[in-house]
Amino acid sequence: MSLDTNRPDLTIGVLGTGAMGRGIAQVAAAGGIHVLMMDARAGAAQEAQDFIGKMLMRGAEKGSMTHVDAQAALGRIKIVNALADFKPCHALIEAVAEDLGVKRQVFGELEAIVAPDCILATNTSSLSVTTVAAKLKTPQRFAGFHFFNPVPLMRLVEVISGLLTEEWVCEALVAIGKRMTREPVRCTDAPGFLVNQVGRGFNIEASHLVYEGISNFADVDRVMRDVGGFRMGPFELMELTGLDVTQPATVLIYNQFFQEPRYRPNLIMQARYEAGVLGRKTKRGFYNYDAEMKAIVPPETPAPNARPDSVWVSSAEPHGHAALTALLGKIGAPLESGTKPGAKALCLVTPIGDDATTCAVEQDLDPKRTVAVDTLFPLVKRRTIMGTPLTDPGYRDAAHGLLASDGVPVTVCRDSPGFIAQRIVAMIVNIGCSIAQSRTAAPADIDKAVTLGLNYPNGPFKFADVLGVSRIHQVLSAMQHIYADPRYRPNIWLTRRARLGVSAFTPEP
Repeated sequence: MSLDTNRPDLTIGVLGTGAMGRGIAQVAAAGGIHVLMMDARAGAAQEAQDFIGKMLMRGAEKGSMTHVDAQAALGRIKIVNALADFKPCHALIEAVAEDLGVKRQVFGELEAIVAPDCILATNTSSLSVTTVAAKLKTPQRFAGFHFFNPVPLMRLVEVISGLLTEEWVCEALVAIGKRMTREPVRCTDAPGFLVNQVGRGFNIEASHLVYEGISNFADVDRVMRDVGGFRMGPFELMELTGLDVTQPATVLIYNQFFQEPRYRPNLIMQARYEAGVLGRKTKRGFYNYDAEMKAIVPPETPAPNARPDSVWVSSAEPHGHAALTALLGKIGAPLESGTKPGAKALCLVTPIGDDATTCAVEQDLDPKRTVAVDTLFPLVKRRTIMGTPLTDPGYRDAAHGLLASDGVPVTVCRDSPGFIAQRIVAMIVNIGCSIAQSRTAAPADIDKAVTLGLNYPNGPFKFADVLGVSRIHQVLSAMQHIYADPRYRPNIWLTRRARLGVSAFTPEP
C-alpha cells in the first residue's frame, strides 16, 4: 500500500483546532494541501480559521509569501461539523487533549469512516503511539506525527512508528511533512520520542546541581549560556515553558521508562510545581519578576582584587594543562614550571569529570591551596572554578581574581564531579546515545531533532565529537564512580566509540 503525497488534491483532516491543530492546518494549507478542520467545541474551528487567515496575511505583509498565495492557502481550509465529513481524507491528524481514552474513542470512530488506506496519525507528545493504536482494527496504518508549538515557527516534526505501523505510512508522513515545509525525523515509539527525551538531560541535571548545593539557578544559567553555548539556561527555559508543562512530562517519561535512573526527577522541580510556582505565567518561579515581567536576576559576585604570589598547573590532564597555561601566559600569571608546586603556590588542576577533592588526593596536592578549572570548554566567554571543602578562601579568591583579570567573568561553584557544564552536557550526550543504542532513531536524526526542536547549539553526537568522545565518557565514568549512582553510567554506545577512538556518529551494521 502507498499514498501519492504529491497529488494536487491531497487532503488531510485536522481534528482539534487549538494552538497545535490550527498550526498544523496553517502549514499544511500553505504547502498546497487541502485541509478539513473540526473541533468539538462550538465556534472553535471558525476561531481557528480566522486566526490562520490573520497569520497568513501577516506573512504576506512581511514578504514570506505573496498575498495571492496567502489567499489560496486560506481557501484550501474547510471547516467540517461531523466526523463523517472526514471521509474524503487521505490522512487524518488528531490534535485533541492528551487523554488516552479520548484519543482511542476518536480513532475508533474515525477508523470506520475513512477509507481503508487513509493514514491515521496522532500529534501526542506524551502518550505511546502503540498504546493509542492498540484497540484499532487496523493499527498498521497508525503513526505519530508530533509537531512543536508554535507550529509555523518550529520546523521540526517527529514521525513515530508504533509497534505495528507499516513502513509506507511513515514514508508518506515524512513526505507530507516536507510538503508542509517541515523537517521530519524518524523514530520508533519510545517515551518522550526524541526531543522530550533528550531535553530531560538539560533541565533535570541542572536541578540536581542546585539541589546538591553546587550552584544557584542564576549561575547555572550563566554557565550554560556562556560556556555551553545554549541560547537559554535550563532554568530560564523552564520558566518560559512553565513547570506545569515540564514537570508532569518529566515524571511521565521517568515512569514510562520504569524508573530508569537517567530520567529521575528532582525535588526542586516538584516542590515548585506543587506550590503553583510555575515560572513566567505565574510571575514567580526560579526567578521573581518585576512589573514589566523581566526576571530579577541576582548579580554576579564581583571578581576579587586578590592575586596569587605564584601559580602551579597540574599536567595530569594534558589538554587542560596546555589550555590553562596558554591562558595564564597571556594574562601574565607568575607560573611555576616544576613538577611539584612550591610551598605557597596556588595549585590549579583541570579535571575531566572528577571533583577538586579527588584531584587533590590522587595528585598528592595540598587541598587548602587546590582550585579546579573547567577546561573541557573554551576559556573565552566565561570560566568556571571550584575548590575542595578545605580550600583556603584566600587561595580561591586569588584564583578567581587572576582568571577574571582579563575581563572574562568567572563562576565559582562548590566542589562537584564535572563542574556545571561538563555534567549537564555529558547527560545530554548519554541520553542521545541511549536512544541510538535502542535503535529508536539514527544519530543524525537525533541531532537534527535536538537542534531544531530545542535550539541547542549542538545535538548530543556533535557535542561528543566536538568535545571529545573519550572525554565525555570520562566525565560520566568519574561521576558514576564518585556518586555510585547508576544515573551516570555511560551508555554502551558511547563506551564502545570512546574505546575505539571513533566518532559518536559511527553507525553499527
